[in-house]
Amino acid sequence: MTEKTKITSKNKHSQIPPDRSFKNPKDILVGVVGYGGAYNMGKKHLEEMQKAGMTPIAVAEPDESRLAVARQDFPSIETYASLKEMLKKSPVNLLAIITPHNTHAPLALQCLKAGRHVVCEKPFAITTAEVDQMIALARKNKLMISTYHNRHWDGWIIDAVELIKKQKIVGDIVRIEGRMGTHMQPADWWRSSRSISGGVLYDWGVHLIEQSLQLIETPATEVSGFSHTGYWAPKTKWRNDCIEDEATAVIRFQSGQRLTITISNIECNPRTGLLEITGTEGSYVIDWHHRTVIKRRDGVISTEQSPHSPDKHYLYYENVRDHLIKGAPLVISAEWSRRPIHYIEKAMRSAKLGRALPLKYG
Repeated sequence: MTEKTKITSKNKHSQIPPDRSFKNPKDILVGVVGYGGAYNMGKKHLEEMQKAGMTPIAVAEPDESRLAVARQDFPSIETYASLKEMLKKSPVNLLAIITPHNTHAPLALQCLKAGRHVVCEKPFAITTAEVDQMIALARKNKLMISTYHNRHWDGWIIDAVELIKKQKIVGDIVRIEGRMGTHMQPADWWRSSRSISGGVLYDWGVHLIEQSLQLIETPATEVSGFSHTGYWAPKTKWRNDCIEDEATAVIRFQSGQRLTITISNIECNPRTGLLEITGTEGSYVIDWHHRTVIKRRDGVISTEQSPHSPDKHYLYYENVRDHLIKGAPLVISAEWSRRPIHYIEKAMRSAKLGRALPLKYG
């Protein structure tokens, strides 16, 4: 985040050190780093924190027009033009980082050094080394760091965990295939830059891997990556830095199960299924609004389609709250959210080398 002169606020809490001993949810003073217009995530995070009982007090954002929006959304909020200014003058305890992917690690480290708990928007970071550095500093300073994997509580994966893992509705899992594709030129914004975003797998690929890991319990052992680039790049402003046209990660697990994730911008054949779980007794296909269970017996195919249960994204910040106050186990721990980053980074390295690579963090 670009450093600028402080733009706003009465800052009634100026120079007060952060309080990290919490007895009640309202004692957790929360803020966001980044209040950009895309998806209005700054407002979303503060509202979800507030619903969990925490107290929104601060926003850091270099764009004054966005700070004005923040003050309109939260009239009593303190606003700062830089994270440095916020950390110096605000007692904020917990910060959600909502900025381009390649800034997550440096901003998180800045917050951890200043004694603040941290939530990073997904992806956690771009490299495993960055994640390792954040985890080490959080442990050293006895702070929480987590990733906003709110889709851990999508209705479709809540249902899948119950029906597939517990009720064995399709038998034993053999493989999972996740895919998302369209035929569309990457837009001229930072998510289309490989150096800023990490690449085409770092957005929805992270979600699909995290959800799949809820279904496959054994450690991953190796990954093979495949990618294609060069079709869209010349047509964009990013040129040599454009995200891949398509990328695939094939992850092998100790159990022999496998997970394949493909994200494509050159897909012409529309397919059903964001996630398809193939078991020994059937297939379970997850689409946006419903699931389909497909079975074949004596040559006869049967299908049963049902709507997903409601999403429970609010459970993310409720868990963070309970972790900080009661010491409840953190569902989205740093170690848990390191796994998708490690797999994707290794997959893209594998694609360049043309061979499978072992995984350190299975």
